[in-house]
This record gives sequence, C-alpha cells and structure tokens, in this order.
Amino acid sequence: MKTLLPSFLRRNSWRWMLPVVLVLSVLGIIVWLPWQLRQLETVERQEQLVADTLWVEQSLQFQLLKNEGSMRLLAGEISSGALPLNNQAALGQRLYELQHRVYEFEQVQWWGADGMRLSTNEQISPWSSDAQRVALEARRTTVARFAPPHPALKSESQMLVEFFLPVYDGTTWLGHLVAIYDLNKLLEVTTPWWFAQENQISLYDQHNTLLAQRAALGSGRGIYTHQREVELPGLNLRLHTNSLRAAPSLAPRFLVGSVIVLALGLIFSLWLLWRHVERRLAAESALRAQMAFRTAMENSLVTGMRARDLDGRVTYVNPAFCQIVGYAEHELIGKLPPMPYWAPEAMQDYQDRFAQVLAGTITPQGFETIFQRADGARVPVLVFESPLLDASGKQTGWMGSILDISERKQIEELNRQQQEKLQTSARLATMGELASILAHELNQPLAAISSYATGALNILQQGHLHDLDLLKEALEKARQQAQRAGQIIRSVHEFVKKREPARHPVGVQSLLDTILPLIELQAQRYFVKVQCRIPGDLPLLHADKTMLEQVLLNLTRNAIEAMREAPPERRILVIQAQLLADALPPQISVAVCDYGHGITPEVAERLFSPFFSTKAEGMGMGLNICRTAIEFHGGALEYLPNPEGGAIFRFSLPLATQTG
Repeated sequence: MKTLLPSFLRRNSWRWMLPVVLVLSVLGIIVWLPWQLRQLETVERQEQLVADTLWVEQSLQFQLLKNEGSMRLLAGEISSGALPLNNQAALGQRLYELQHRVYEFEQVQWWGADGMRLSTNEQISPWSSDAQRVALEARRTTVARFAPPHPALKSESQMLVEFFLPVYDGTTWLGHLVAIYDLNKLLEVTTPWWFAQENQISLYDQHNTLLAQRAALGSGRGIYTHQREVELPGLNLRLHTNSLRAAPSLAPRFLVGSVIVLALGLIFSLWLLWRHVERRLAAESALRAQMAFRTAMENSLVTGMRARDLDGRVTYVNPAFCQIVGYAEHELIGKLPPMPYWAPEAMQDYQDRFAQVLAGTITPQGFETIFQRADGARVPVLVFESPLLDASGKQTGWMGSILDISERKQIEELNRQQQEKLQTSARLATMGELASILAHELNQPLAAISSYATGALNILQQGHLHDLDLLKEALEKARQQAQRAGQIIRSVHEFVKKREPARHPVGVQSLLDTILPLIELQAQRYFVKVQCRIPGDLPLLHADKTMLEQVLLNLTRNAIEAMREAPPERRILVIQAQLLADALPPQISVAVCDYGHGITPEVAERLFSPFFSTKAEGMGMGLNICRTAIEFHGGALEYLPNPEGGAIFRFSLPLATQTG
C-alpha cells in the first residue's frame, strides 16, 4: 500500500496542481485587481483633468477671438467712415455698448492719432512703458497685441491686461481701439461651473506670478494637477488646474467582484471566440464574393489593365489588354522588356518610357504610342502609368491603363478631311463671288498690253528706229501689265488649289502681298480705300500660309461689304498688325477694321455659329471656318466693336520660335 500511494499521486499530480494553481491565481487576482483598478482610476482621472483643462484653454482662446471680432467690426466702421471720428458722442456710445456687451471688459478706450481720447470710464489712466511699447509695436506691424498684465489702481488683487487693435484707413493709421480685460472675469466667463466645482483654476504669467484664480469650493488637493500654455499675440500665460478630488480608495466589493469577474470573463471569452469564428467565416465568404465580383468586373472592362513589379516584369493582365495586343495571358505573365507587343519602329520610345518608369519620374498624363499585335497589325493606344501601392502604402510596382484609340484616330482623320473639304469649298465659293470682278480686272491689263504692243508695232512699221526710248517704254509698260495679270492669276490659283495643311515660318507682310490684289479687286467695286499698317520688324509666324490667306480674304470681304452703304469718306479698310511681347507666349495680333454699319449685340452673340448669316445669299460658314483655322494654329479669333463705328475682327497667333 505504501508503494502504491506515491505512484498514484505521481500519476494524478496534475489533478492536484490544477486546483492549487487556480486558488493561487484567485488570490493573486484579489490582491492585484484592486491595486490595478486604483491605478487605472488614477490615470483616468488625470486624463480627464487634462482633457478638461484643454477644453477650458480652447474656451479661453475662443472667447478672446470672439471679443477681437467684435472690436474689428467696430474698427471696420471707423476705417470705412460709417462711424465718423469727429462724432465723439456716437463713438463714445459705441464704446459703451461694446463694454457692457462683453462681461470681461473692464474698460474700452479709443486713442486717436489726432490726440483724441475716449473711454467708457470717467478717468483714463496713462499707459505704462510696457503698454506704450506694445502699442507702438501693434501700430508698426498692424497686428493686434496684448500688453503685459498689471494690477488695477483700485485693487492690487485685480489684474488687468490691455489689448491693442490698430485701426487703419488704407495705409493711414487712425488710432488704437483698446480693450482692458479683467482676468478674474475672463476666467469666470470661460470656466464652466461644473469644472469650477471640482477644480481650482489659476492663471500665471511667464514669471510664475498669479494673475487670476477661481476656486468655487476651495483649494485643490495637489494630487491631480495639469498646466497648459496659453499663447496670445504678444503675451504668454499659463493655465493651471488643481483638482479637489482625493486619491481613489479601495472598495471591498472589488475583492468579491474579482471572483465573479473571473467566471464571467471565462464565459465571455468563449462567446467572443465563437463570435470571432463566426465573423471570420462571414469575412471569408464576403472576400470570396468580392474577389468573384472584381474578377467579373475586370473581365468586362474595355480598358486594358497591366501590372508590373519593380523590375518591370508583367504580373497581371486583364482580358481587354490581351484582346488589344493579341496575346494570351500566359504568354505575357512573367515577361521582362522588351515586350512582344512593342513595335520595332517605336522601340526607342518604349525603352525611354520604361527607363522613366523604373526611375519613378513618370507623369500622370497619358501618352500615345503604337502596339504591334500578334498578327503584325499596328494598334494606336493611349497609356496611363501610376505607382501600384500595397495596403501599407509601400510601392510594389506600376499599374498601367491602356485604351485602344483606333476608332478615335479614324474619326479625327475623317474630321480633318471633312474640314479640308469645307475649307476648299469655302475658297471656291469666295472665288465664285470674285469671278465677275476678276474678269473685269483682267481685261484692263490685257487691253493695256494690246495697246502698248500695237504702239510698238506702229513705231517699227513707220521706221522710227531712232526713237528707241519710246519703243522701250511701250514694251516695258506692256511687260508690267502682263506681270500684273499673271500675279492675279497666280493668287487665284494658289488660293483655290487643294493641298495638305503645312506649317512654315511666314511673315504677315508676305501674306498680304499674295492676296492684296484680290482684296483690292473687292475694294474697287465699292470704292473702298485699303490701308495696311504692318511694321517691318515683325517676327515670323509658324502657320499654314493658304489657311491664313483664306481667313484674311474672308474678313476683308466682310469688312468691304459692310461699308458699301457708308459715306465715301468712311469707306476705309484698315489691316494692321502688332507684336504682343507681354503675352505668354509672345504672339502677333492681326486686326481687320471697318467703319461700316457695325454689328448689334444680338448678332454678335451668334457670329461664329455654323450656318448663321446676316446675308440673304450667305451660307453662314465663313466666320466659323475662320475661327476653326485660327484655332488650328493655336490662336483665337474675336470680334470687337470699333469705337469710331464699325467692327474689328482680331486674331492672335504664336511666333515661329514658340511652336517650332
């Protein structure tokens, strides 16, 4: 029996040890828990005191800001003249109202630049040297400031502080609005009654001098204390709170409650564990549903998505990207540059862009490039690159969005062709209107050529060979008339021929030299005088010459037709240009001015609308085409009323150096 008992105890020792451990645990908890609760209560009370002190400090700051706002309203009335300084009665009444509206104001004063002194009390005490220094500093910096606190004359226990608000009319100093605070009243206003019931609140200056104090139920015990700095313009104060609460005492119920808490804690922990498992299963189910939704959403996108790691290796592509490049997902995942969809002709651009991505110098703006599909076809795309960040904000790679812009490119090309056809049609329509005038104008040089040639033949037939100067003069005039006719024909040919738009450096004077014969043809029909005011030192434009010629011809034709009913002395067409050196970037402005009937505001609002015309036979496309041509060059076309009567159409274009 003796030999069996030790072995039995050894085999069942864990059953004996478990109750011992539990009892020791309960005893330890009974000792530790009240002490811990005492510490927690102490920390909680201290934290609550800190929070309440911060609240009082913010309330103090808010009250001072509110009072400053009331003073600034009064200062605004003075500076604007709504409250004249020479009306001392009205100004004194406003000062009196301000003092009695703000409880903590002991006195409100006005110290004017003209020496006028007003106060809400009978006697104005002279300022101390510190107050004078602060007043001068406030006037110099135009910033309101507080002066150092000082005791009141009638009571040493009453601490006052001046607040100087300089008042300016523009840059002229009018004087100071001065509010004298009673710090005890200020502390009384800003401290809630419930906080004063439990704490002693004091205000100290930077020299640790007591300025004001509020203790509704006596002095604090010194167990829970806190202080905060109150920073004011020109003045630093310290807010000190001392709680009336005593140290927490140990409650006997904690000893009994600790055992109950242990049992409840065990049950609660089991419930929490079950709840955690249930929530985890629900979260996993929601995560699977979300992943399925994200996968379905990514598969339905028409925008290609591509992810790369920090080495540039492709880690993810969606079906839309595979469809754009014509490669399957498994053919792209894990690939390093050069990529199979990079076109050979754009390889250098790909390499430069990839180097920027690895260097982290990419910009959020998209860029256009070309991808080569698996079948060799080229696909224009728009690519956006952005950093790829994980949940902690660390960059793990780059995410790219790729748009297939083939249809957009086709639409742009179709629009360009349609616009070109429209411009060509407009030029042909313009020349149709000039056809009759052109035929009449060509008859004149042709008739002159015939006359000069006949005269030369007569000289030769009559044998007047000694009169060579007369023969030479006749032939020279015939040559000049032939050149004039040829220039008119070349101008028409250059104007109406169809070609691709091409920008080259071109001068404004060169533009006018080409179409000036056509402008003069229209001007002669209505007896309009043409004046060109083009400086000789103008820089060159970077533009399509034919498009700008069409713009100038349309604008001058409209101007000439607008003056056909004007008095003869007002039929003047002015074409002028100037350099806008102050513009960013520098530009050249070209204006076409007439002195005709002008344009009403109602018509001016619709001038550039397609198919709007004030002419019975007009198509309403001339000004719209002109604006499109100017915007094609990066400029703007605008209408301005002529101050002398008539209209001005002006456009500005960048210089050749700004676009080349």
